[in-house]
Amino acid sequence: MPDPLPSAPIAAVTGNETSGPFAGSPQAPDGPTKPPGALPAALPVVETFHSLQGEGLHGGRSAFFIRLAGCTVGCPWCDTKHSWPQGSHPDRSLAELAGEAATAAAAGAAFVVITGGEPLHHGLDPLCQALREATANADRPHGLPLHLETSGVDPLSGRFDWITLSPKRHRPPTSELLGACQELKVVVEQAEDLEFAEAMALSALAAASPRMAAGGTPPTCCCSRPGPTPRARPWRWPLCRAIRPGG
Repeated sequence: MPDPLPSAPIAAVTGNETSGPFAGSPQAPDGPTKPPGALPAALPVVETFHSLQGEGLHGGRSAFFIRLAGCTVGCPWCDTKHSWPQGSHPDRSLAELAGEAATAAAAGAAFVVITGGEPLHHGLDPLCQALREATANADRPHGLPLHLETSGVDPLSGRFDWITLSPKRHRPPTSELLGACQELKVVVEQAEDLEFAEAMALSALAAASPRMAAGGTPPTCCCSRPGPTPRARPWRWPLCRAIRPGG
């Protein structure tokens, strides 16, 4: 969190999430410090690590994570608020990040996850190219699969094999990302969030219908509550079954 099909914007699907400063946490900056589509030789990085994917349909699989810095979306429940200020984190070269991904691939990582922050605040084409080249071998000539985790508020950049879209009521995603995603991940805190999740899932299915007709993967929807995983599980699969085609 893995293209796009233009469709009507879904700005009408809005919410009343908390805005303004969040008590006890840094406030999201006013805007991205680098325009989407920029072609950097380095990117601000919060952390990299090799672990198991803990969420969604790829949960339990070995993955190499790159957490980019910078986010203006400002979700009050965010558990990585330290990633919001881009200037608080060092720039790291694409060559260094690609080298770490290659090391993780040799140690068993099955795919690379680019997350944040909001990764699409940055132009991701050069990073994707560097990662594919560094992890390519005879068995996988195109490199490790690349996954993106995004709120979908910026234009899509980079070429991904799996996109997990996490739409927000207070900052709805673009129609481009709705049509490109393979998975929706929605935080459910109140009844209105379930309605929003259903609307997003239906919109994603409609936007992705030409891709599905060509044999692409239909989007699926996972919902969770803020808090430990055991609390999240009861909310996840009922909505998936209700929204998925044939469910």
